[in-house]
Amino acid sequence: MMEAGPWYSAARTDPGKTRPRNEDAFLDCPQQGMWAVADGMGGHSGGDIASQLIVANLTELPLYRDLAERSKAVRQCLRWTNRRLSQELTVTDDHPGIIGSTVVALLLEGNRGVCIWAGDSRCYLWRGRRLYQLTKDHSLQQQLIDTQRISRDEACAHPAAKALTRAVGAAPELTLEVLELDVHAGDTFLLCSDGLYQGLGAQALGSALDLASPRVALEHLFDDVLRGPARDNLTAVVVRP
Repeated sequence: MMEAGPWYSAARTDPGKTRPRNEDAFLDCPQQGMWAVADGMGGHSGGDIASQLIVANLTELPLYRDLAERSKAVRQCLRWTNRRLSQELTVTDDHPGIIGSTVVALLLEGNRGVCIWAGDSRCYLWRGRRLYQLTKDHSLQQQLIDTQRISRDEACAHPAAKALTRAVGAAPELTLEVLELDVHAGDTFLLCSDGLYQGLGAQALGSALDLASPRVALEHLFDDVLRGPARDNLTAVVVRP
């Protein structure tokens, strides 16, 4: 059995090369075994408000030693944030319309982990020199692949492929997806917004996560994306025991 902690992590965000502001936010709390990435909904007013509110509210949660209690508290926090975004903030004159954000959160305690998400920000696991995508995107593209039995390339060609089917603040009720998993010695986790993973293939992600430390891996990932067009904000957190 793997001993609990310590966890080592590194986090970074960048506006990219074309967006006027950064609507991403991250949470990096290795002492509490909690990390998150939130990506404000592009094209909507207040995306940065939504992502920052998610991170701020998660940061204020008390430390529950029991992983099940922590998972429950995170889910309750995200649902409360969703109600505030969808009901309170959207009716103000300053922020008409939807104020929403994706979220992906990772909780670790000893040899157990929980991943909680809504939207298309992702959590990857690098284990035994293999890359696993733990999360499944809540997007029209993924929905088309699942329900219409079409190829990923065909789904990508849909004009609304990037539209989200779930996000914090997008609807009065938030449906979160939860994955519980065993954690092995040597596991490395990557949480990231779509601005990071869209610019990189699985081989590039795995090569970076195989590097010496979370900070070195992060530098490698950002260097790779920023060599390209980097049309979106990009954010990532790398976590390793």
